[in-house]
Amino acid sequence: MIFDFSKDSDISNWRIEDDRVMGGISQGKFELSDQGHGHFYGNVTVESNGGFSSVQNNSVDVEVDPSQSLQIKVKGDGNTYQFRVQPSNSARESYIKEFKTNGEWQTIKVKLSDMEPTYRGRDLDMPNFNFDQIKHLRFMIGTKKVDQKFELFIDSIELVD
Repeated sequence: MIFDFSKDSDISNWRIEDDRVMGGISQGKFELSDQGHGHFYGNVTVESNGGFSSVQNNSVDVEVDPSQSLQIKVKGDGNTYQFRVQPSNSARESYIKEFKTNGEWQTIKVKLSDMEPTYRGRDLDMPNFNFDQIKHLRFMIGTKKVDQKFELFIDSIELVD
């Protein structure tokens, strides 16, 4: 288990990063819900050249094999989100997998070697994830040129074969 949210979870290593880093005005928030799930919610807007919000944990230190998968249990609002990993905190590229939520609890399995490299929203001409560690996790929502509210509950993130 990489992270199992509960009412007693320490979420101090989870931080919001919005498009505000580049002048946007989107605003995400992250807290524990009354039921003990990670609760990522807010608004994304294209105003001021914005368009994304994310919640990230830079203090992960997990040894992996690219043939393994990450399994996430989430409940979203019907929006499409990205799940991102990085093999080091200094890596510029992220390895991503998009997933669409449906308003119900979903268990989504993502094979590490299927995660594709991207940087600032652009696909990179590099191999898919092929590293032996993960140091950084992120959930992200980007707007498709339409302002929108979002809400994602996160129950768990685990490494599986």
